[in-house]
Amino acid sequence: MAELLTLVTITTEQTEGYDRGDWEHWIDADGDGLDTRQEVLADETLVDPVVAGGRIREGQWFSYYDDQEFTVARQLDVDHVVALAEAHQSGGWAWDALTRQLYANDLSFPDHLIAVSAGSNRSKGARDPAEWLPPDPEALCTYLAWWTTIKYRWELSMDQAEFDAIHRFATTDCADTQIDLAAAQSGIIRADPSGQP
Repeated sequence: MAELLTLVTITTEQTEGYDRGDWEHWIDADGDGLDTRQEVLADETLVDPVVAGGRIREGQWFSYYDDQEFTVARQLDVDHVVALAEAHQSGGWAWDALTRQLYANDLSFPDHLIAVSAGSNRSKGARDPAEWLPPDPEALCTYLAWWTTIKYRWELSMDQAEFDAIHRFATTDCADTQIDLAAAQSGIIRADPSGQP
């Protein structure tokens, strides 16, 4: 993780101009009747889900942040590990609408979006690792690895406090946490000027 951190830009965040409505999320990108939230719930349930009215109602999910299990989908939030507001502040402010949509619905990296307890997601909000860490200490190093990978893949910056917090763990408690650099460096589909993904 420390190696990948060296490839992330450190700069002051852009704190103005964020509007969640500018980040179109929970779209049905593949036209299968399941929006992005439903796709994550379907992918992460440990048993066959119960579907009614085109929505996943029941299954079995593990909330990684706080080590809890759930069987009712409405008790879960689907979390952007690096929140939309944080992405905006870290470089997404300069993206076009299509790139913001791609980020908000990214299923190509399995830990970009995760199903977690509503309580842990709302506690986290848009805070970065200098301000919030998972309540389950067993989740800490993996969470920081996900965060760092997402920042790198999307060419998002970190502010100094955020970098320092992650670096402290990357060189101590999480020094043995490995990130697949080849996978991280494979990049992401971005919008081009013609408006095509």
